[in-house]
Amino acid sequence: MARRKSKVKKREELIQSTFLFVIIVTGFGTFVMTKSVYLSIVISLISLGILIAVLINIKYQRIRRLKRSGIEDIDQMDGIQFEKYLSHLFAAQGYKTQVTKAAGDYGADLILEKAGRKIVVQAKRYRNNVGIKAVQEAQAAIAHYGAAEAWVVTSSDYTEAARNLANSNRVKLINRDRLIEMILVMKNKGEKFPEPSEVITDAPTKEFTCPRCGNHLVLRNSSRGSFYGCSRFPKCRYIKKHEAI
Repeated sequence: MARRKSKVKKREELIQSTFLFVIIVTGFGTFVMTKSVYLSIVISLISLGILIAVLINIKYQRIRRLKRSGIEDIDQMDGIQFEKYLSHLFAAQGYKTQVTKAAGDYGADLILEKAGRKIVVQAKRYRNNVGIKAVQEAQAAIAHYGAAEAWVVTSSDYTEAARNLANSNRVKLINRDRLIEMILVMKNKGEKFPEPSEVITDAPTKEFTCPRCGNHLVLRNSSRGSFYGCSRFPKCRYIKKHEAI
């Protein structure tokens, strides 16, 4: 399922459609008042030039916003790095954070606490939209950890089914756009926490490094149990049994 349009994209499309309407009305109005085809064309071209300049500026501001957020570096993270980064991000917001163990986390990758309130968090560093399984796991983790609420945080977006299930179970969904906004808000406040690039370049311990290509090993689950696989899968298909680490 395709991602929902971001607020920035919606605003860009609104500005574009508004300007196109203005160009048509201005050009037609100029012709009606002056009876000059040449003048109406000139006015329309000027309006079109303004529209192009506005859209270029919006695109430039969007690129600057994305670069400042570090979202492209987050896209290069594996699951463990993403959890670690979110731990730093939420800590900057005043939460006491705890990253749960990789295996047997009972549906929570992070546990947040603030003002006596506990929140369980599912972290999904995905390229595709997150489905209902993550929402179900987050909801189930509430009872196990004695939490007040559950969040699912992703660098991507959610399927419609996941959104509907989250709404009915009061699970908070934080998608790519909200994550970017959260990061920028904290940076604007001057809060200090690692840049995504710094989390990526943290040297992994030897046992969590793929011996074939040198990238991180990521904990994965299958019908046969847990195992560690290379984060470059499917380019690198190295695997190692979970029990052997």
